[in-house]
Amino acid sequence: MDSAQAYGYMLYFVSLMTMGGIYAIMCLGLNIQWGFTGLFNAGIAGFFAIGAYVSAILTTAESTSHLGGYELPIALGLVGAMAVTAVIAWLVGLLCIRLRSDYLAIATIGIGEIFRLILKNEIWATNGARGIAKIPLPFETLSEPWNKIGFMLLVLTVVALLYFVIERARLAPWGRLMTGIRENEHSARAAGKNVERFRIEAFVCGSVLMGLAGGLTAHYIKFIGPGATEPLTTTFLVWVMLIAGGSGNNRGALLGAFLLWMIWSFTEVLTGRLPAELAVKAAYFRIFLIGLLLQVVLQRYAGGILPERRPTTAQQSVEASSQ
Repeated sequence: MDSAQAYGYMLYFVSLMTMGGIYAIMCLGLNIQWGFTGLFNAGIAGFFAIGAYVSAILTTAESTSHLGGYELPIALGLVGAMAVTAVIAWLVGLLCIRLRSDYLAIATIGIGEIFRLILKNEIWATNGARGIAKIPLPFETLSEPWNKIGFMLLVLTVVALLYFVIERARLAPWGRLMTGIRENEHSARAAGKNVERFRIEAFVCGSVLMGLAGGLTAHYIKFIGPGATEPLTTTFLVWVMLIAGGSGNNRGALLGAFLLWMIWSFTEVLTGRLPAELAVKAAYFRIFLIGLLLQVVLQRYAGGILPERRPTTAQQSVEASSQ
């Protein structure tokens, strides 16, 4: 292996870890909603798109093709993306949170697509189908590959911090209450808990992480357009990651995100070797491979590779004190 090949493999590894980390953030968000509280959010793509476009608009230079010119620091752009996503998720939660399972899924996928279509068609703000380009990248002043490595370390640091905070919340009374609402909402109501308020909290917290992932993606690829917010690569793939890794288990969410993203990337390489006449079917073949993998995993591991484990009260106290 010569130096050029080694350099290429290194860049590929950095890309895998960066995008795997971004998907891990979305998986943690979905785990708060579905794994902890039982909220079936099928509109991940919409919240992802909101975060991506808001951060892009806040941080890009002035342009005649889209709203922008604020040139805020990237950190403020990401904070703004999370804030706007939180407000919109709160409004959606007020409207839909009383719906159950499949009805909530139908409502969220409809609302998520509405958000995506609005962002796609409001050309004055988002440049429509052409998207927003020249989005600043953190550590952009560094030479390659150090700028990519720096961004990878930033994403992995965010993942580690989020995992620490969410795991603490899972072991805290808040996390136990969320699990109680998921398992038996009527018992939680009988105990005097405001179920709707806690369900909205979980919905907003999870959606904020999806908006953060959207903002990080926009800065990483330095472009955001309708093609980057397709439900296939956001909603569908994130759900597969969480179910395969282990719903209700934060470690399972991380494992599923990194593992499935590596497999998804490998299927892109695999389908790229197909004959030209089959190239148009490559995307469907990739979906088939991912679906087949999910079936194999669930046949062997019904609760995912790392299924949810509920610690006893004593174990929770020990784990919380050790963290």
